[in-house]
Amino acid sequence: IRAYEDIGMRVSYCYAVRDQNRLVYQADADFVASLPPELRDPMKRYFDRFKAGLDEVMGLFESLYRKHQNKSRVKIQLAPANLHWCSDAALTRLSEASKKFHVPMHMHLLETAYQKEYAWRRGKCTALEYIDRFDMVNERLTLGHGVWLNESDIDRLASAGGCVCHNCSSNFRLRSGVAALNVFEAKGMNTAIGLDEAGINDDRDMLQELRLVLRAHRVPGMVEADVPTMAQVLRMATTGGAKTTPYGAAIGSLEVGKAADLSLHDWNAIAYPYLDAETPVLDAFVQRAKAQGVKAVMCDGEILYADGRFTRVDKDAALKALHDDLAKALSHDEVERRHLSKVLLPHVRRFYADYIDPSRHEPFYRPSSRV
Repeated sequence: IRAYEDIGMRVSYCYAVRDQNRLVYQADADFVASLPPELRDPMKRYFDRFKAGLDEVMGLFESLYRKHQNKSRVKIQLAPANLHWCSDAALTRLSEASKKFHVPMHMHLLETAYQKEYAWRRGKCTALEYIDRFDMVNERLTLGHGVWLNESDIDRLASAGGCVCHNCSSNFRLRSGVAALNVFEAKGMNTAIGLDEAGINDDRDMLQELRLVLRAHRVPGMVEADVPTMAQVLRMATTGGAKTTPYGAAIGSLEVGKAADLSLHDWNAIAYPYLDAETPVLDAFVQRAKAQGVKAVMCDGEILYADGRFTRVDKDAALKALHDDLAKALSHDEVERRHLSKVLLPHVRRFYADYIDPSRHEPFYRPSSRV
């Protein structure tokens, strides 16, 4: 939060709550017991690093809320990390806190087919149906990913006024699948665009993400209404994203009375050397705008970036400090965890090898039939 304040950016911060199943979809102690003897102590030491319990992380939320909630550029919301990471007790506490403080929840859910299977094993229902038991499916809920929502899940989330944050490049990169974005839109669900720290080029380029979302969901056919338009994609990246945060309608569009958050783009970088006069400005922007064409960025009326320089921080110095810090030799603890990650991989793969029961999920897990 201090870093956001230093640079002047707007943030809606949430600390992801996890209180179980920290590596695989199984209790930590059970996973440790399944490992060869020589890996049990290192794995136990890794799990012992997680010191904060549910009381502490919920207390952290309340402390941050009290400290920051009245600031113009900082808001605090809640983040149930995912169904497999949250116990029933955690889901209960998070739902109650969302109601009490009237703050949104951002929850990764059904990113992968494995998560769909986990929900069935845990509750004999879909993941959305499971969290609905805790009164979490409402207008304050945003689901990150939602790739494996079924039709009834989509109808339920849409009717409740919930949102989906679509992480298109992350879904591709992590082999999660393709979200039913066209269906979300057809149902009138609010959708936003996220990057989830796993963009295509490791550069967190939201302009590129707009084009990826635009192109990835162009299913075969001749009906334009079946695929995202330029306007829909821009809306997802602006007002759609705003709606998933406590700022709501106060940001996301350039209107009198709203916060002056905007970016200024070099028109020559978009239109030169040629742009047909009949090409709509919006089409040209979505399809051609590049990060290097950004001339200025404003937040809340304050210019934070102009003509290649940040106004509050020294980017070159910050990157140099980061480089120097990461160039240091790894600590003993870091070396052990790096080694552990490598030797654990075969055991993790074995855990998931037969995890999905095809008889419950046909035909979605056949690579040849999954669109």
